[in-house]
Amino acid sequence: MRVCSVCDREYPREEPWRCSCGAPLEYATQPLPDGRPGEFSRTSGVWDFADFLPMDERVSLGEGWTPLVDAPGWDAAFKLEYLHPTGSFKDRGAATVVAEALEVGADRVLEDSSGNAGLAVASYAARAGIDAEIYVPADAKAAKRRRIERTGAEVVPVEGDRASVTAACIDAVEDGAGWYASHAWNPAFFAGTATAAYEIAAQRGWTVPDAVVTPLGHGTLFLGLYRGFRALERAGWTDSVPRVLGAQATGYSPIAGGDGSSDDANELADGIHIRDPPRGHQVRRAIEATDGAAVAVPAGATERERDRLASAGFHVEPTCATATAALAEFRARGELQDEEDVVVALTGRNA
Repeated sequence: MRVCSVCDREYPREEPWRCSCGAPLEYATQPLPDGRPGEFSRTSGVWDFADFLPMDERVSLGEGWTPLVDAPGWDAAFKLEYLHPTGSFKDRGAATVVAEALEVGADRVLEDSSGNAGLAVASYAARAGIDAEIYVPADAKAAKRRRIERTGAEVVPVEGDRASVTAACIDAVEDGAGWYASHAWNPAFFAGTATAAYEIAAQRGWTVPDAVVTPLGHGTLFLGLYRGFRALERAGWTDSVPRVLGAQATGYSPIAGGDGSSDDANELADGIHIRDPPRGHQVRRAIEATDGAAVAVPAGATERERDRLASAGFHVEPTCATATAALAEFRARGELQDEEDVVVALTGRNA
């Protein structure tokens, strides 16, 4: 059963993909394990945490258990999410959303993304033997399109901005072209990204940091971390929930307070160019619940941090570098103290 995140209207698991009021849906209940954590094989991907996941089917390419390493130059620890099979944290959500597609009997999945989410969903669909149709901007980089096409997925170019791509994909879903495996709308995707929180806690001996910092567009990882740490606390495996801190791009920062009209728009961080995230209300609630925050990061800071990360051996895409740039800004504003224990998610591999 699924329930609306705004009006609480209930729906069967198979359909629809959103509430009639227009809001995203959630699972009606969060599965929780009995007892204390045991040993994990660390060979089953996100399915090591099956007791927290609301589906029985499994699809895996060996995702999960990414390293958690010290980063002394930043006085933080880095969760190396760019070391996933397809190069980003989106593999976590792709594993669970494609498993959910199998669970409900879907034989074709649709997604709108020219980047990491599109590649991840296409790859896991190929692994599961399900057809995939990925909607991308017509001006998407040719290399990105080719990577998606090589999975066997059908790539559908759409003229216009990112919102136009989403609208075209939704129209196809509404016309019955397939099941919507959206990284922004489908709750199964967020069940997968929550596994990053379970791993961080496990890698730290079932303690949690004071704060976690991640890039923030749709909030796919941001909300996943918040939900994962909250589930751990409810299960009795940990005793607190970290503050969740988000890095947005200037010009595309509805959560941090931007109106989308900045003359200093950060065009480098294209992975978080989201002006109207469908789960924005949930992101704001997570920030309020944890005394978190969001800041907008300009292109110059993004570029400097990307170079700095590379010089330390972390080869990440520009969007990812907004997180460490935001870390410095949070400290400069006094929203993070120097002695606080912080984990930063490095979310995507350098293309």
